[in-house]
Amino acid sequence: MNAPAPTTPSRVPPGPRAILPGRILYRMSRDIVGFLTAVQQNYGDVSHFRIGRRRLFLLTHPEHIRQVLVSRDENFTKGPALRMAKVTLGEGLLTSEGDFHRRQRRMMQPAFHAQRVAEYADTFVRFASRTRDRWTDGQVLDVRAAMTQLTLEIVAKTLFDADLESEVREIGEAMDTTVTMFDRSRSPLARLLNLLPLPSNYRFLRARDRVFTTIDRMIDNRRGQRPNKNDFLSILLRARDTEGDQQGMTDEQVRFEAMTLFSAGHETTANAMVWTWLLLSQNATAETELHKELDRVLGGRLPTHADVPQLAYTRAVIAESMRLYPPAWIVARQAKAAHAIADTGFVIPTGGVILMPQWIVHRDPRWWPEPDAFRPERWVEERKDEEMRRWGDEGNNRPQPSSPHPLTSSSPHLHSNRPRYAYFPFGGGSRQCIGEPFAWLEAILLLATLAQRWRLRRASDDPVRLHPTITLRPRDPLPMRLESRCPDCR
Repeated sequence: MNAPAPTTPSRVPPGPRAILPGRILYRMSRDIVGFLTAVQQNYGDVSHFRIGRRRLFLLTHPEHIRQVLVSRDENFTKGPALRMAKVTLGEGLLTSEGDFHRRQRRMMQPAFHAQRVAEYADTFVRFASRTRDRWTDGQVLDVRAAMTQLTLEIVAKTLFDADLESEVREIGEAMDTTVTMFDRSRSPLARLLNLLPLPSNYRFLRARDRVFTTIDRMIDNRRGQRPNKNDFLSILLRARDTEGDQQGMTDEQVRFEAMTLFSAGHETTANAMVWTWLLLSQNATAETELHKELDRVLGGRLPTHADVPQLAYTRAVIAESMRLYPPAWIVARQAKAAHAIADTGFVIPTGGVILMPQWIVHRDPRWWPEPDAFRPERWVEERKDEEMRRWGDEGNNRPQPSSPHPLTSSSPHLHSNRPRYAYFPFGGGSRQCIGEPFAWLEAILLLATLAQRWRLRRASDDPVRLHPTITLRPRDPLPMRLESRCPDCR
């Protein structure tokens, strides 16, 4: 392992110390990404700081992250922010722990098998095609609002088998309100603030109840319908714990799991698409290569699931976008017992909160040449290099390198010399995102369908500011101008 060890072992890692009370909290509230990046640059792969009585530990080496997420995952629970999310998500898959989490994951896993996910490909393409047909040449749109509407429509169809187009704007605003409340979770006063009669709390409760009402209506409608429907909601209602108590989920539990899928199923993909459009608009070479592949593979027709293995560069664009702008930009855990960080001499005490930011690890020059450059080809090149090493140089018997298939591997191919957790946009270990195959397929087909006909260009010179809440999104609207690739195709 290449993690640097301190010259003098210490039980407490180094880190910033605030002279004034609340100074660190203030800096984090102003720019948490910049603050954590500065801490890592100044203090290395293991560092420590306090916010009030809460002790936080920043880990940025892939091996230390692997220990927490994989080899010692039973020693950790979700971080405080996600525990606070139970007011919205209950004991859903994102927030539950222990045996109950394992039971729920067993029951939900069949809904995410590759064959089942593949059945949604036509839905992804149909909704993306409908969106691109509504766009007009020269139109300026807020790309985040546009991608959010698209992914909300898709998740409504795949989760509920319902077309909620007429309600999408209202539900989208309600979901946005519930997500932004996670900003408060960084404050040591969060629990107290949540109990006060603040306007923000009333807005949150109204928004949460709006989404709950929609989901409860869908559950009521689904009860008594034919049992062979294959939307996610029907699968949840039919699920039984065949390895445990043979029982299913209560309506309340179905609601919480549906709420989790509804929230995560549109928010992360929408943000991934936003950052992808921004990066493509800034990198003409990558955009040109993407369009060449789409023209060659699709020949002007809409993509299908069968095309996905051939869309290697399209997939690489998504992979590189999520490297630079990971929608889930940080993972947090809390230690149930003291945890010794291997080969460092440092110990995380019971109750210590561990922060593992993809934003920092994905940009580490030790693992990523030209770490701040948008280079989708790095994924294609590394795949070819690895296959050549695997097969060796055996003359004409050597097979041609193949494109990675998004449903047969949990993440894009990683170079053999790069640690596994140098790239973890979907987390890892026993709590790795259950919807990862769904997300990969959706993002690839959305990009292929939309980029086949359109380019997007910045319509403003304003700097793009980050809003790192539970996901990484733009802080402000992101206006972009549409440019048709085929002005006569309509």
